[in-house]
Amino acid sequence: MTSAESPVPRTVVPIEPSLLIAEAFDQAQVTELRHSVTSCAHTAGLAGQRLDDFVLAVNELITNAVRHGGGRGWLRLWRQSGLLVCEVADHGGGISTQRLGDRARPAPDTAGGWGLWLAQELSDSMEVETGAAGTTVRISAAVGTPEHIGRHRRD
Repeated sequence: MTSAESPVPRTVVPIEPSLLIAEAFDQAQVTELRHSVTSCAHTAGLAGQRLDDFVLAVNELITNAVRHGGGRGWLRLWRQSGLLVCEVADHGGGISTQRLGDRARPAPDTAGGWGLWLAQELSDSMEVETGAAGTTVRISAAVGTPEHIGRHRRD
């Protein structure tokens, strides 16, 4: 691999029928990718407000990757044990420990800083791995019958 080539994503998701999307993106693909996520999430079983919330959370993550993660990223979306899981990775400089530790709602007049907070609020779970080599954020939403629905914060 030459220095001009992009490094591959750090997290490996098995290639199997449960994998719905695996795609690199930059600013030019954000809208198209959001539409693909919407379609796949709906087919996977999300609907109504839960679908809208999950897609908004994913949009925040891909927008963060473009803005703060080097201008591009990698998205993977898959089904796993009653969950819809989305992972967004980038190769930016990482998120500071202070920023990552602050899970409080940003002030209403704050122009930035809403992305991770919204992603956490609008999904059932969120995990963040970050460092000098980049950031990987994984969110999930329960899909299926009502007894499988997780701790969605807005329910």
